[in-house]
Amino acid sequence: MKIAIVGTGYVGLVTGTCFAETGNTVTCIDIDKKKIESLKNGKITIYEPGLEVLFERNLKQGRLHFTNNLEEGIKNAKIIFLALPTPPGEDGSADLKYILGVAGELGSLLKEYTVIVDKSTVPVGTANKVRAKILPHAKVAFDVVSNPEFLREGVAVDDFMKPERVVIGTTSSEARKVMEALYAPFVRQGNPLVFMDEKSAELTKYAANSFLATKISFMNEIANVCELVGADVDAVRKGMGTDSRIGKRFLFPGIGYGGSCFPKDVQALEKSSSDVQYDFRILKAVMEVNASQKTKLIPRVLDYFRGDLKGKIIAFWGLAFKPHTDDIREAPSLYNIDELLEAGAIVKAHDPESMNNVKQLLGDKIQYFDDPYAAAEKADAVFIATEWPEFRTPDFEKLSSILTNKVIFDGRNLYDLALMKELGYTYYSIGREAIYGK
Repeated sequence: MKIAIVGTGYVGLVTGTCFAETGNTVTCIDIDKKKIESLKNGKITIYEPGLEVLFERNLKQGRLHFTNNLEEGIKNAKIIFLALPTPPGEDGSADLKYILGVAGELGSLLKEYTVIVDKSTVPVGTANKVRAKILPHAKVAFDVVSNPEFLREGVAVDDFMKPERVVIGTTSSEARKVMEALYAPFVRQGNPLVFMDEKSAELTKYAANSFLATKISFMNEIANVCELVGADVDAVRKGMGTDSRIGKRFLFPGIGYGGSCFPKDVQALEKSSSDVQYDFRILKAVMEVNASQKTKLIPRVLDYFRGDLKGKIIAFWGLAFKPHTDDIREAPSLYNIDELLEAGAIVKAHDPESMNNVKQLLGDKIQYFDDPYAAAEKADAVFIATEWPEFRTPDFEKLSSILTNKVIFDGRNLYDLALMKELGYTYYSIGREAIYGK
């Protein structure tokens, strides 16, 4: 099947590459000429584990193509995916200008029946808006389908190739047949294709992400209560997680969620609910909790240094919003770095993948190191913001020898309290007792 993907961002590139892997001919389209040239030359433009191998294979075998020209890119395509950005506006609503802009161009370019698929995360009613943009100029039949993505950064290739479910919103029997044929290779093991109307599919994506964000914020609130009453949030988490109605996932406390999805989607669902005169009180609380949780450890840093951070060196481990990605959108690290810099601290940072992105944002406001121990050399404390695997079992003997103070502020609860006590560290984490070193 010939497929066109409009937009070569995170979702578009993963989607296009994975469809090519199952034998489809895929053309990815983007207005960014520099990005398209890089992709044509075999240089992948995002970091996602496992994607580069598939990308190189399908580029070499001629199933994956790239162009800046919309008309050229959609020629003979049976399906056109819109994988375009939907950034939040000032009022929190999703900005549809990119999607609707492309939709306005598509009508006059369609030569035969085509399925237009909204892959981006969009508010309820977007399929109707896309249809309305195409219809006045279309000379052939077409259908607009909602097919939200459920890709987790860091494991997106596995999520796409072996999906737990595929949600497809369409009331067209013809479009349903096309989408069933497209996704058949991905659901051979019995995971469901869930068909519904377009509006329900659009809302499903927002509902899923908002629920997961709610679990995270709820657990962070529990962690804060644990600190006040002397309970251990790890024990509470394990006790809760064994209940099959709750489950173990998304119960890990920390310094809040970030990334391209949760903050934007929660905000957009709350705003779209407000637009229809519904006060979504839970989501307002979720956003409020997350905003305060991101800098939860800063007061502890200030207390430890008796309110004076001027000239103090903080080794900052982790910049990406989560491990296995270079994405720093709404990353808690950035909020903490801002607070530390404002207080006069010197920040020496390390992250396995996202330092270039942070450099573009912060420039020389902080120092960058390719090795976590180099960042920790003569530091007054270590601050952990991302749970990269390499941070989970560091060489504590080496770390102890290079730190000025054996102090760790852990925003991801990586270390065992008994071990920290044994090693003589002063150790602050989330929802657990503070350990005071020798």
